[in-house]
Amino acid sequence: MTELEHLKVTVKDTHATAEMLCDLSGWGIPWEGASINDGYSLHVGSKTSYLALYTPPKNPMPAAPKYYSGATLNHLGIVVDDLDTVEQKVIKRGYVPNSH
Repeated sequence: MTELEHLKVTVKDTHATAEMLCDLSGWGIPWEGASINDGYSLHVGSKTSYLALYTPPKNPMPAAPKYYSGATLNHLGIVVDDLDTVEQKVIKRGYVPNSH
């Protein structure tokens, strides 16, 4: 069987992004530390399946408008046990849920 172990995403602030993801999902942080090219990485999820957040030493370039850039992540789909509860957490953080 083939499984996805992790997906790596470049973010502006690993700790702020991880805090949001842990709050919304209940995930933990199994590892964090120095990373490639003097950057910093933080894993959010479990020891066997996680989202790797990476911040380079300089702020990353802003992403192109949605769907117009070639080598960028468009979205993540995450299954939760209680969509209503998670949706309220998302709204409290100022995001507008859609397409679920």
